[in-house]
Amino acid sequence: MHFIRPVLQTLGLKRLNRVTLHTTSKMPGNTTKSRFSHLPLSTSGPIECAVSGTVLLNTPYFNRGSAHTAEERREFNLTGLLPTGIQTLEQQVERAYQQYSSRPDDLAKNTFLTSVKEQNLVLYFKLLQDHMKEMFSIVYTPTEGDAIQNFSRLFRRPEGCFLNINDIDRVSHDLAQWGKPEDIDYIVVTDGEEILGIGDQGAGGILISVAKLVLTTLCAGIHPNRTLPVVLDCGTDNEKLLNDDLYLGLRQKRERGEKYDKLVDAFVKSARKLFPHAYIHFEDFGLTNARRILDHYRPEIPCFNDDVQGTGCVTLAAIMAGLHVSKQKLQDTKLVIFGAGTAGVGIADQVRDAIATEKDISKEDAAKQIWLIDRPGLLTTKTDLDHGQQTYAKDGSEWDGKERSLLSVIKEIKPNVLIGTSTVPKAFTEEIVKAMAKGVERPVILPLSNPTRLHEAVPEDILKWTEGKACVATGSPFDPVKGPWGRDGAEIEIEVAECNNSVVFPGIGLGAVLSRASRVTDKMLVAAVRAIADLSPALKDDTAPLLPGVEHVRAVSVRVAREVILAAKGDGVATEHNIPSDVDALDDWIREQMWDPVYRPLRRVEPAGASRAAKAELKVVGSLDKVPDKAAAE
Repeated sequence: MHFIRPVLQTLGLKRLNRVTLHTTSKMPGNTTKSRFSHLPLSTSGPIECAVSGTVLLNTPYFNRGSAHTAEERREFNLTGLLPTGIQTLEQQVERAYQQYSSRPDDLAKNTFLTSVKEQNLVLYFKLLQDHMKEMFSIVYTPTEGDAIQNFSRLFRRPEGCFLNINDIDRVSHDLAQWGKPEDIDYIVVTDGEEILGIGDQGAGGILISVAKLVLTTLCAGIHPNRTLPVVLDCGTDNEKLLNDDLYLGLRQKRERGEKYDKLVDAFVKSARKLFPHAYIHFEDFGLTNARRILDHYRPEIPCFNDDVQGTGCVTLAAIMAGLHVSKQKLQDTKLVIFGAGTAGVGIADQVRDAIATEKDISKEDAAKQIWLIDRPGLLTTKTDLDHGQQTYAKDGSEWDGKERSLLSVIKEIKPNVLIGTSTVPKAFTEEIVKAMAKGVERPVILPLSNPTRLHEAVPEDILKWTEGKACVATGSPFDPVKGPWGRDGAEIEIEVAECNNSVVFPGIGLGAVLSRASRVTDKMLVAAVRAIADLSPALKDDTAPLLPGVEHVRAVSVRVAREVILAAKGDGVATEHNIPSDVDALDDWIREQMWDPVYRPLRRVEPAGASRAAKAELKVVGSLDKVPDKAAAE
């Protein structure tokens, strides 16, 4: 998610598109040595280990429990610490799955999986990998949202770095405890203000940082012992938390303004100085801060905001696939977005940039093809707007005396793409959907609000109201829809894609990490979008989903990372040396550095001169020499 790199195998995808995907698993016993096994992040061959006994068993990336071989048990002083029987990883997965299945509800299953992760990383990720479709919603939305809401009540042990807004002078010191400059590749940071559609969760937001990092490993092979989850505890405006005696975060109203900005800046500057190669992923910041922070730091550092850019990228990929199926062109797109918050504006930005590139026009001109609608109706120059929305405001004088409702705008401009990010249930009524279909033969309609109960419309209704002609993707998984929309009225089944950010953000992060990109450029994001759109199953069968599913996401991540790396090289921001130019070699280079959940042999090394990883010191606070209070403040 290593013994030795295997011969690549073609994925047997259902209704696979025209592009060949490959698996990335590495099978123990393969004796073919990878040509890239010399790389620092190589996942071929044995793992050096300088610890033994209980210390080894208490280290999640070394421990393999009952799967330790007889030789390892003797070599690492494990005899007497484990039951005599030796099992395979597959047997361990079967036992863990039985234990998982016995849990009474989804939240209990989430807690069980957390416990497995704290003991054995390989077993945890192998269990998830083997049961991806079943467990994805347990380790991420919606169940992770329940875990976050119950963070203070379910708390057992801390994971990640908690930075206190009332102790800004300690930010650098507290981050410095997590490792040396070469130890951290990927940081996810949140301030906990706008979590997974459930709002302000304060310090409990640390769990969204943890969950996102789980997905980067599961979906793109980011090394789990080289990541860092962070929460900026700025207080909370959630009265339920403030009145909860068990709440573990700062018991005060959320800080804003200058003090807040000072904390964010202290974090970013310290993280960059302490871990200069790390990619910073901003997650679930509030509407007033998400874009502002991204725009401020994006020109300077390799950073990404999944709510703004990830949602925009995966949605644009769905749009491009839908336009291909419906034989329309991106440059001719008229897009209406219902819901002009962080996600809606982020989608607008990605579509605008793509149109500008496609037509070779300015972003300002491309924005004229996009209409944003929120609570006041169509956003115009006479509406009170935030910074991100202003780009898309229409001339208020042109709409004087006209209705600015969603239906009225659709009738007026006849868009071919409609997106919902409003969290207004059933907002896409039959009249609205039929108005879309009247303006264009095959409209692209994407109700993306989460969770399912907040969807603007369900696929079954959209397809029924458009006689099966609409190209549909949603923000949550839905079952296929059957209807009499085939030739001569034959019943057909249409699979509905889920616009899941997890098919895009892990691959973008992997590409940025491996290329050591100094920034994440627009061209890198466009390259990621095109990679996903090119893998759309609907390109080959228009009843197939517009996007590849999460069960194939590791192969998708290789393609996304490849295109991101090539774009980074083209933009001159890739700082890693000796990146292969040949596409096949580049794919091998990427796969060789993707962590997989397999048991690689342990090789005993002496502590003197051993790496921090070998000494089980990665992500272990207190394993470094004394860290000054202001290690990177200046």
